[in-house]
Amino acid sequence: MERPLTTQSNPLAQAALKKRAQFVPSSVAAYSGVVVDRAENSTLWDVDGKKYIDFAGGIGALNVGHCHPKVVSALQKQAGKFTHTSFHVASYPDYASVCEKLIQTIPTSHPQKAALFNSGAEAVENAVKLARFFTRRSAVISFGYAFHGRTLLCLTLDGREKVLKSGFGPFAPEIYRAPFPYPYRAPLGITPDELTEYCLEELKRLWRSEISPEQTAALIVEPVQGEGGFIVPSSGFLKGLRELCDAHGTILIIDEVQSGFGRTGKFWAFEHEGAVKAQGRSSASRFRKSVSDEGILPDLLVAGKSLAAGMPLSAVIGRAEIMDAAPSGAIGGTYGGNPLSCVAALAVFEIFEKEDLLKKANLIAKTVKARFDAFQKKFSVVGESRGLGAMRALELVSNPKTKTPLSPDQVKKIIAECEKKGLLILKAGIFDNVLRTLMPLTIEEKTLAEGLDILESVLEGFSS
Repeated sequence: MERPLTTQSNPLAQAALKKRAQFVPSSVAAYSGVVVDRAENSTLWDVDGKKYIDFAGGIGALNVGHCHPKVVSALQKQAGKFTHTSFHVASYPDYASVCEKLIQTIPTSHPQKAALFNSGAEAVENAVKLARFFTRRSAVISFGYAFHGRTLLCLTLDGREKVLKSGFGPFAPEIYRAPFPYPYRAPLGITPDELTEYCLEELKRLWRSEISPEQTAALIVEPVQGEGGFIVPSSGFLKGLRELCDAHGTILIIDEVQSGFGRTGKFWAFEHEGAVKAQGRSSASRFRKSVSDEGILPDLLVAGKSLAAGMPLSAVIGRAEIMDAAPSGAIGGTYGGNPLSCVAALAVFEIFEKEDLLKKANLIAKTVKARFDAFQKKFSVVGESRGLGAMRALELVSNPKTKTPLSPDQVKKIIAECEKKGLLILKAGIFDNVLRTLMPLTIEEKTLAEGLDILESVLEGFSS
């Protein structure tokens, strides 16, 4: 169990938490002691009426906020028509409309297609399947500190042992791991300027020592690592991966489950390395040239979380020749792209356009970055302020000179104190010592400031 469930004295919450402890296994994480009754935009109220500012956003699934009126209206309307047929049995237009909207976000003229699933992990698994089928290769390379989900294959791809993997093996075969550039904790003797080259060379070494490029179906990477600690890779790393994949006919899978849908200030985080102009190889070529001086594109992109405003929906978007390679019935599932989730997703796209959420994301990013950078200067417990756009984090340390991670127990106390003062915030990182921000991109300016003030007051109490 992540932390004690009973951190509140409120009677209704206590009763609900007691029932949870009796009937729900302790292996199901409890990141807070909050028992929610209702929510609106960036605010939650518990069953006893206490108010909380939400910097967790359903673990990044609520970029358009809680109960956005457009989402609620779409769900209510669809629920009165039909809630399920299975798209494989009786299809409906909204599934294809969501796919169309997703494809329109990819900055390329190369033909794309998309398929819908339930969770990020399910989408990751299907992306791997498609890459293997298309290339007729078996090996997949993921990266240190990565998180791609909790299914068996995804656990194998994950770059963390405890508590995710411990005791759950044996794991899926033909998965290999290369180092991810973590600038704050670069290997001894490697400077930040050398980090990209070092990690790319280590990937090449992996290809020489353990698995050949000719056997590698795909590389899968997060453009900004989520659970790993909001790690922004050193400059040029994604572009280097794209170049290596092009050189060896390897599929580049970019996992944007947490970083997508405006969280970093662009619709997709990979866009920060630039969008490639359509300049492909000849149409007869199996592999499109997809790297230029402008930047990179994925072959397959995995999306989820904020795609449907908290409703279960994920997607794989990618090059049509890859998506079409497997036979009919090879991917899918009973509930994938269910009607309620699809209408929620279409509402999300409308909200992004009409409310200009990318602009709001960048305004949030500016505010949070300024405050977090100030925290780093002010508090010894803050080792680093980092992030991309509104996907920002504080890495907490017990000694800023040695970068010794703050103990998980101390981090839990900080989170509990934030909760006590009315702020929900989550941890992340390989050492469980990173505080991350996933507040709705619709958060009110006053509420954002209030939440940051709470966090500042708590950090002050934990700094020497």
